[in-house]
Amino acid sequence: MEVIPARIFNLLYIYIDIAWLIILLIILIFAKKYMAAIAGAVGAIIYFIVDYGIFYLALGTRTVEGANTAALLFWLSASYGFTNFAWIWLWLDRDGHALEWSVLIISAWFATALLSQNFGAGFPLISIQRGTASYHGVMALLMFAGYAILIIYNLKNREKKDKKFNILWILAIGILVQFSWEAVLLVTGIRATAIMPLIVNSLIETNMGLPFIFLIHRTLSSRFSEELKRKGSI
Repeated sequence: MEVIPARIFNLLYIYIDIAWLIILLIILIFAKKYMAAIAGAVGAIIYFIVDYGIFYLALGTRTVEGANTAALLFWLSASYGFTNFAWIWLWLDRDGHALEWSVLIISAWFATALLSQNFGAGFPLISIQRGTASYHGVMALLMFAGYAILIIYNLKNREKKDKKFNILWILAIGILVQFSWEAVLLVTGIRATAIMPLIVNSLIETNMGLPFIFLIHRTLSSRFSEELKRKGSI
């Protein structure tokens, strides 16, 4: 099945989004959420490798019109890579402020999209799209492998309820993070390509990495605090 996510936006959208990313980074630093900030930076690098290196260079499924491809995809990867990975990390922290972080990020996405439409009439238009038929199967396989690891662990510890992973909670994060920004793009008209990208991408794309991010978070958070202090050290 070919699902083609596409976007049309103006250059002002990029400028406002960059300002939002700087604000988010400042908030994370102010809140001493250093691990979340690092996770966001790693996510931006991963997204760029995948989007530019695999989707564009290797598979040729990514197209960009109206902007330099490498520069545009670097911004796009930094935008959603940083925000998504930082948001996921904050959710996994379970610091009691998941609602606050979620409202902050989603409202910023709405503001960025709508402000650019209100004041961006004189800015150049940019259109991007990508095909998914050549890699969604691989993503689905990775998603299966990740959740299979968690399920097998739970089955091995079925008599120890305190040690079992909350798979429903992990699944909810994996779906809702992608669903949120897909919904914002759809509602604001930036991604006006029907509802299939919203459904399919939300189920697969970010969700495929959640089991692995969860395990990484579990390992690192057992050794370091969010302030990057080693636990157990004097």
